[in-house]
Amino acid sequence: MQLHDIKPKTKSKAASRRVGRGGKRGKTSGRGHKGQKARAGHKIRPEIRDTIKRLPKLRGHGINRARTVNDGVIKPETVNVAVLETRFEKGDIVNPAVLLEKRIVRRQKGRMPVVKILAKGDITKSLTIEGCMCSVSAKEKIEKAGGKITIKGEE
Repeated sequence: MQLHDIKPKTKSKAASRRVGRGGKRGKTSGRGHKGQKARAGHKIRPEIRDTIKRLPKLRGHGINRARTVNDGVIKPETVNVAVLETRFEKGDIVNPAVLLEKRIVRRQKGRMPVVKILAKGDITKSLTIEGCMCSVSAKEKIEKAGGKITIKGEE
């Protein structure tokens, strides 16, 4: 018996292993053929990013500012003089609480609304207005009709 005639008692496991397609080593190593997915360090763009990119942007200082910085500012509910003419009697007191009660204005964020009276329409009844803002032209119309105004703010 010669040295080259000696055969191992157990078969070598490495010899039976496949070296071809797929698996952990060899040619494409389980990556298939070509394309983005076969490349090293490939990253597929997340689908949600494409959705985000399609959404319109609110550009500019002025547009976004109202939604962020001035978000807590409550804008006044507007009531025209013509509405006061139809819904109130002569000598009545008009204030935000009464306007809320008569459902002319609504609560704002659960709070009593800030009310501003505007001059659209005509008024003939003398009313007492308290705790409401008033435009200059509305003030003139109310005072001309014989009403009184306790102004909260004037514009």
